[in-house]
Amino acid sequence: MPASADDIKALLRERLEAVHVEVTDDSDGCGAKFTVLVVSDKFVGKSRLQRHRLVHAALAEELKSIHAFSQQAKTSEEWESSK
Repeated sequence: MPASADDIKALLRERLEAVHVEVTDDSDGCGAKFTVLVVSDKFVGKSRLQRHRLVHAALAEELKSIHAFSQQAKTSEEWESSK
């Protein structure tokens, strides 16, 4: 069964201690294509690639059934300054 936007949001909050998560299902509800914004201080001092790897690791099982996954991974400070 494909992951829902709510499932992904909950997993990222829990596994990355995210302070803010936005998940958009871009696949008209079938759960095959998602866009994600994750804000976590676990990203402090990490490169963009390292951040993406953390997100992918947090969703390793769920990504097996997702066709397309786009992400932004920011620290709290980066997110606040981008508002």
